[in-house]
Amino acid sequence: MFEIFIKGHFSAAHYLRDYPGNCERMHGHNWDVEVTVGAEKLNSIDVGIDFRDLRKALYSVLDGLDHTNINDHPAFKRQNPSSERLAEYIYKMLCKTLSHDYEGVKLLRVKVCETPAAGVIYHED
Repeated sequence: MFEIFIKGHFSAAHYLRDYPGNCERMHGHNWDVEVTVGAEKLNSIDVGIDFRDLRKALYSVLDGLDHTNINDHPAFKRQNPSSERLAEYIYKMLCKTLSHDYEGVKLLRVKVCETPAAGVIYHED
């Protein structure tokens, strides 16, 4: 299997409801996102998925988060926009696009980092 990845980023504010500390107040991050897909086979030009196509799919999700207060996003009205929930949200949104448009490509994991030294990886078994 081939594992193909791209990296993206977005900037946004958020706050964590009921958090016992500073993160309960609104603050911002420059979020880094890494998406990894798997491809068992390559196409006629020896590519599993074009990096541009994967990047386009990722940014179709990230553009809805960029330069917003993530707490105002419909997906986060009732749950905290933690790194864990952001990784899960991005994963689920990408699954819809990739499974519909790219046969033979499977989303493996989404990594979301709110700082260079701290982040989360979400995947489904």
